[in-house]
Amino acid sequence: MTVSAIIVAAGRGSRLGGDIPKQYQMLSGRPVLEHTIHSFLASDQVTEVIVVTNPRDEALYAPIATSISDIRLKPAVQGGNNRTASVRNGLQAATGDYVAIHDGARPLVPLDALDRVFEQARKTGAAFLALPVTDAVWQVTDGKAATALPRDAIWRAQTPQVFDRRAILEAHINHDGPADDDVAIAVAAGLNVLPVRGSQRNLKITFAEDLTLAEQQLGTPMDIRTGNGFDVHKFGEGDHVVLCGLKIPHDRGLVGHSDADVAMHAVTDALFGAIAEGDIGQWFPPSDPQWKGAASEVFLRKAVERVAARGFRISNIDCTLICEAPKIGPNSVQMRRNLAAITGVSEDRVAVKATTSEKLGFTGRQEGIAAQASVLICTS
Repeated sequence: MTVSAIIVAAGRGSRLGGDIPKQYQMLSGRPVLEHTIHSFLASDQVTEVIVVTNPRDEALYAPIATSISDIRLKPAVQGGNNRTASVRNGLQAATGDYVAIHDGARPLVPLDALDRVFEQARKTGAAFLALPVTDAVWQVTDGKAATALPRDAIWRAQTPQVFDRRAILEAHINHDGPADDDVAIAVAAGLNVLPVRGSQRNLKITFAEDLTLAEQQLGTPMDIRTGNGFDVHKFGEGDHVVLCGLKIPHDRGLVGHSDADVAMHAVTDALFGAIAEGDIGQWFPPSDPQWKGAASEVFLRKAVERVAARGFRISNIDCTLICEAPKIGPNSVQMRRNLAAITGVSEDRVAVKATTSEKLGFTGRQEGIAAQASVLICTS
């Protein structure tokens, strides 16, 4: 079975508004019609794509055609005076065993929906995507509800509508006048056309709000990044250490240009690393006297600010302290709270834990404290 996709894009779409036809308006950075074409090129059952265009839109369509290197995209076919005439022109250019006739302003038809309708058409000769009506349906007369219609027998037609090419071409040639869609022409010719469940995603862009809904359907791919930080500070004179902004009594202090908060430094470096914006030393050089004795909260807040400026939010923070003393466990809850308050991350997404190095190395000899941190950031 070979399938020619005929994408009808010769209309004006005036109800959407704007200076150009709706099929050329932008959707997530690309024209609507370009999304539609790619939806069919994604199917390995489609052997050619024929776009029916309006001659007045040549300057709008040319960049789309140029950007697509797939040889299945054939030269555009000129549209007619109405949709029926445009489809007929596309049919005469098609070569596939079957044709899938589709609206140029339906850019999000899912691949699985194409598979379903192609399979049904292969079995019965004609099929179309549609959705059963789930709301109450009323016939309105003089602006008032008059008669309730049986919704079980009503389907909302979508495209593509798929037919044996020769059969639908003959039906078009013999059809006189306009038609609501190609199913109407096929039924008038005596063809049996079966509905196949479509998709809510396969919306037709008609009004401005439809374009907004399509943007939401497409969504922006989430950008997820991780960062790692590591820091070390040695012990020196003092009666406390500062870890995650918490002053913890100890028989020695940590030595550093700032308050030597080794945990907060590791988290800060992890955040700068996740957005590839250097490290804490580049942002706050120890050679600069203004950072002498500074609270490390200042550094962490800058990293949080830069993450937000790049369009990310912090998903979680995991910090591990490596030391023999002081004891971290009794203080970890408050340390988590401090980090959560500064970063804006909920407390249940912040972990502060500790381990020893089994008396090995400089931490085992209690010469200092090391900290490592991992963070995950993502776009909203």
